[in-house]
Amino acid sequence: MPLTLDDLRPNDGSHKESRRLGRGHGSGRGKTAGRGTKGQKARSRVRRGFEGGQLPIQKRMPYKRGFVNRYKVRWEVVNLGALGSLAVDGPITPELLIQEGLVRGAEFPIKVLGDGAVDRAIDVRAHAFSDAARTQIEAAGGNVEVLERTDRWVSASPRTRRLPLNKDLKEQRVGKVGGLDRAPVVSGQRSQE
Repeated sequence: MPLTLDDLRPNDGSHKESRRLGRGHGSGRGKTAGRGTKGQKARSRVRRGFEGGQLPIQKRMPYKRGFVNRYKVRWEVVNLGALGSLAVDGPITPELLIQEGLVRGAEFPIKVLGDGAVDRAIDVRAHAFSDAARTQIEAAGGNVEVLERTDRWVSASPRTRRLPLNKDLKEQRVGKVGGLDRAPVVSGQRSQE
């Protein structure tokens, strides 16, 4: 007997019919359809990610991803292996490292680390050296010179927006009882009336 499409059936127990809710009184699952009476859970759906009015996790996440420390020094690190491979006769300066593409730019301080080896005497000028790098360079007969930093991370940004003028006014008790009046200003200083 030939097999036709209408003869195809799933194996016994492999497919379970879903319970048909809310299909009238005669079905035995009508009226509230197993959802109880009224309220939020009796409605058709609650949108995905809804947390009862609380700020949902996808909106809280941007606040939970840490921060950027604006006082951190962005060092440019150069290893001894890279310095040893440079074919130069003179001193190795930050300008030379920028020209060779070993560092990003002049606005970053440069630190020399001791990874790698040097087999000749080199004269290195940078803003900082690790102890291992300094030892290896001097052991090879080279010279180490620490440059003065002029980058914008030398001193941390002030943590307050108060101006020095405000500090002076506070010391002079401007606006306080017995202090100066705020109205007249002569060359940045308040005059007493």
